[in-house]
Amino acid sequence: MQLNSEPDLLFRVSQGDEAAFAQLFNTYQNRLGAFVMQLTGSRPMAEEIVQEIFIRIWEKREKLSQVEHFHSYLYAVARNYSLSFLKKLGRELARKQAWELSVVETQDQEEDTTIKNYRRIIDEAISELPSQRQKVYLLSRDEGLRQAEIAERMAISLETVKKHMVLALRSIRNYAVAHPEINILLLLTSHSFRF
Repeated sequence: MQLNSEPDLLFRVSQGDEAAFAQLFNTYQNRLGAFVMQLTGSRPMAEEIVQEIFIRIWEKREKLSQVEHFHSYLYAVARNYSLSFLKKLGRELARKQAWELSVVETQDQEEDTTIKNYRRIIDEAISELPSQRQKVYLLSRDEGLRQAEIAERMAISLETVKKHMVLALRSIRNYAVAHPEINILLLLTSHSFRF
């Protein structure tokens, strides 16, 4: 794509031209991926973020014809989305660690029905994970292994371990949120801990 054709390309995308959108995606995908990877340090995370960014661009395509400097616009969106994504991931990991800490502290105490239900639902969510993702998660949770140790034990890359952890946590969270009986406990624990 030549630079002087970009306004026309953006206009065509804004009108719903899927071929033009594919051309836009193919033009920027690799460069944007490299940029996002510098921010996140993770190739799988960068790939996911780039896809999300282009999905959002397609969903709000009507506004593209008003964008004068698409390159600057795209990289600003990517930077903001990446930082937001990392903050969200950090909060999820903090919640996971806080929850695991609370479980350890209360193991010797008699568990009430709510905590038993919470564990049952989390275990159900874990059991539905693909086998390799489940193994990565359980090695972290049950054996307390660091991601590098998991990668070594399973003979997979550190990036693959990170991707599995992110996807496992997302799946478990989504599964838990779908169960109303757990939402009260999640609400209570969110007020009990500082994240």
